[in-house]
Amino acid sequence: MTRNIFIIFATLIAGATAFADSGSWSIDQAHSSVVFSVQHMVISEVAGTFKDFNISLVSSKDDFSDAAISATIAVKSIDTQNGMRDSHLKTDDFFNAEKFPTIKFQSTSFEKVGDGHYKIKGTLTIRDSTKEATIDAVLNGVIQSAKGMRSGWKATLAINRFDYGLKWDRTIETGGLVAGATVNLVFNLEFVKQ
Repeated sequence: MTRNIFIIFATLIAGATAFADSGSWSIDQAHSSVVFSVQHMVISEVAGTFKDFNISLVSSKDDFSDAAISATIAVKSIDTQNGMRDSHLKTDDFFNAEKFPTIKFQSTSFEKVGDGHYKIKGTLTIRDSTKEATIDAVLNGVIQSAKGMRSGWKATLAINRFDYGLKWDRTIETGGLVAGATVNLVFNLEFVKQ
């Protein structure tokens, strides 16, 4: 009996140590944002945010050259500061939030390409379309805070919305799209090491 308790205790300690050494970083949502912008009627841009997201980062190396990242964004949290537009974006013309409630990204490689610069390759899923995507990321720095180690990142990605079934395509008189094809995403992220 005593031996069994010792084995269980040793297993729990080993598991806790492995987790502590795994290099897991959790997102600090209060200091992070997911912002997107789309060209409007060719002459300007409209921006919005996703307010509900969960992004995790795992790396065993200090320079993050072996990192992996996964992200889940709740479509219903979209906010362009215009209720009618937000409602339209949640319909089947765009995201179909009822049927496809989340946007997902899972990295397949995390390559350091310069001092603090990274290329993150992975799969991006919007609606029922999953495609390869490459995110450009910059590590702004790593600091020790009262609540633990923190890392700050800025990452950017441009996609063609038609590739992901966001199909609404009204045109203006001159022939341009009311809502442009290219969506620019900017991720300002702050992580806390677990």
